[in-house]
Amino acid sequence: MYDVVIVGAGPVGLFLACELGLAGCSVVVLEREPEPGSPWRADPLGMRGLSAASLQAFHRRGMLHPLLTASGVHDAPGADLDADGPPPLRGGVGHFAGMVLDPARVDLAALPFRLPSPAPDFTLTSLAAIESVLSERAFGLGVEIRRGITVSAIAQDDEGVVVGAGEHEYPARWAVGCDGGRSAVRRLAGFEFVGTEPRFTGYTMIATLADPEKLRPGIHLTPTGMYLRMRAEGHIGVMDFDGGAFDRSQPPTRDHLQSVLRRVSGTDVTLSEVHLASSFTDRAMQTTTYRRRRVLLAGDAAHIHSPLGGQGLNTGLGDALNLGWKLAATVHGHAPDGLLDTYTRERHPVGARVLDWSRAQVAAMSPDPHGQALQALIRDLIGTRDGTTYVFEKVSGSSIRYDLGSDQPLVGRHAPDFRLADGTCLADLMHDGRGVVLDFSADCRLRDAVADRHSRLRYAAGAAKNDLGLGGVLVRPDGIVAWAGDRAFGRKAFERAAGQWFCADLSRRPVPSRTVPSPNPPFQEHR
Repeated sequence: MYDVVIVGAGPVGLFLACELGLAGCSVVVLEREPEPGSPWRADPLGMRGLSAASLQAFHRRGMLHPLLTASGVHDAPGADLDADGPPPLRGGVGHFAGMVLDPARVDLAALPFRLPSPAPDFTLTSLAAIESVLSERAFGLGVEIRRGITVSAIAQDDEGVVVGAGEHEYPARWAVGCDGGRSAVRRLAGFEFVGTEPRFTGYTMIATLADPEKLRPGIHLTPTGMYLRMRAEGHIGVMDFDGGAFDRSQPPTRDHLQSVLRRVSGTDVTLSEVHLASSFTDRAMQTTTYRRRRVLLAGDAAHIHSPLGGQGLNTGLGDALNLGWKLAATVHGHAPDGLLDTYTRERHPVGARVLDWSRAQVAAMSPDPHGQALQALIRDLIGTRDGTTYVFEKVSGSSIRYDLGSDQPLVGRHAPDFRLADGTCLADLMHDGRGVVLDFSADCRLRDAVADRHSRLRYAAGAAKNDLGLGGVLVRPDGIVAWAGDRAFGRKAFERAAGQWFCADLSRRPVPSRTVPSPNPPFQEHR
């Protein structure tokens, strides 16, 4: 019996597998596709934008450099880790409903708790690059990946779950569906899926144009929809506000694609040949819970929406990061009561906000007079410093804050990459997936509170380049600040937070299902 069966070997399933494997869980990933690649995964039209929050997650696990290399990012300017004040943006700022943001208008001083980091704020990459990095890490951690497996049944009881695939069964203590918007796990396990129906059908294609000069490069909102002509020759996207009427069970034909493109672009452009095409909609749906007994969902299996703004992948990676350490602690039997339930409590509101963000973009792109009026209003807003900063906070993930019951403004947010005096950054201390205690106090006030508890918490003491006026910080394995104290902090508040997230008896050591190699050598205590 496995500890966890994951269905779906996309970025979300693989990231979750790495998190569980890092924690010593036995994991098998079942993937329907027989081969690890598809034409879209490596194609420029299938490029995805990774946000600052996602890039920090790769940074904390020691996978940032391999990811940037696999993505073709070899000459990106590095961060000045010794700079004073908020560091400049690196990598871009994105768009809202096709309206590109001006990075010069982002108010860096208004971004919460921003510190220099080797991770850029944004980068474009392909699914193939992400999956290659995660697959290599997963294999190194002993994760099994089985391809050509179509899940057809799920049965569960109080002791475990059995995932069926034809004549084969995969028993486990837990199962997680990371199998996309048409999730078999979601359907078989009986999750309720609710939301709004589509207003448009979108198409992406690689085509040969007889008259490419008739389509202007870039993103263009038109009276009937939107079209995008990318720099790569023949790479086109188009949105047709047809109420989602196109039958997506069939691939779009050349004649249909040409008709839609002509209507939306207002040209008589001709598609000589279509080499590759797919369709999508803005249907926005979410499960009412992310857990039903021993079955959980993450990524598009839990929430679907239009790809506008590229929020789907980043939201899914956030799901995997939040779930991984909590499920591992539950598997090993040292999770505090209710820890796994905080997965839905924390991530469901994030997914709901992303769905609304997507709906707002669709409304602003609608070709009717209401949409055009809304678009003009938003253009005015994002033409201001405050408006651009607001949108950037949303798309970068820096606005995410979980309600952890604390008024301290850093608690519940992604931890900034604190840098100790010896040059060690917080991310360096998180490669093995443990929580981290940073003790900036002159008298190492938290040392005794963490003594003999290093199986789940790493302790690091010493001055920081910029401690943001804090005396100590407790960071969860997912990079979320669980506690932060000022320079006059007392230990009781820290111990309450540590008990809440890591169990009151922190000295109880987990019993891994098996021994796995660590991708990075452990750090010793820092002074």
